[in-house]
Amino acid sequence: QVQLVESGGGLVQAGGSLRLSCAASGRIVSINAMGWYRQAPGKQRELVAFSGGTTTYADSVKGRFTISRDNAKNTVNLQMNSLKPEDTAVYYCNGLIIPWAMRDVRNYWGQGTQVTVSS
Repeated sequence: QVQLVESGGGLVQAGGSLRLSCAASGRIVSINAMGWYRQAPGKQRELVAFSGGTTTYADSVKGRFTISRDNAKNTVNLQMNSLKPEDTAVYYCNGLIIPWAMRDVRNYWGQGTQVTVSS
């Protein structure tokens, strides 16, 4: 069974930085893409950054956040700089993964990690 486990959330002051990490484990054939979404209270879950054939960023984080992947370790990281109070949310790791004994891509989510930016 495939699992995504996030780490690195926490509380930081505005202007500060945090680094989120996510590791995929289990019986994995291949990982097509990995990325990050976030959900603030009362709002829908939204894309933050995604890395597959191309890299995509939400307009609100361009120039401040950087996504990186280590394909050998099945990990994805999100370096978040110049954080703003509006970045406060639960951040979820997402992976498009082909698990062992399957032929199609499955969508997996981590449990989420809280990021709180104080003003």
